[in-house]
Amino acid sequence: MIDLEKRRESMLRRLDMLESKLHVIDEELESHHTPDWEESAQEREGDEVLEGVGLAGQQEIRMIKAALERMDAGEYGICVKCGNPISEDRLEVLPFTPFCRNCAV
Repeated sequence: MIDLEKRRESMLRRLDMLESKLHVIDEELESHHTPDWEESAQEREGDEVLEGVGLAGQQEIRMIKAALERMDAGEYGICVKCGNPISEDRLEVLPFTPFCRNCAV
């Protein structure tokens, strides 16, 4: 049986951590203004990595918020595509997944 409150608390902690991480990434991206060409090129490469991490974080935040909304609606753990239950094992690994194993393929 899925313990929704423990799952909700876990997702809320992850959400807080991701939002904090994105805040740090935003500050880092805004702080670069090196006039030196070589350093500027290195900063741009680093910025690309940070932007990729930031985009992945934003996607995970959207997925977590959607999962929390499904919890509030009483639809958490039910595949949004086929309506079958999502296995507890799958939810343990991907607590914000909206799809059962078969529909995720």
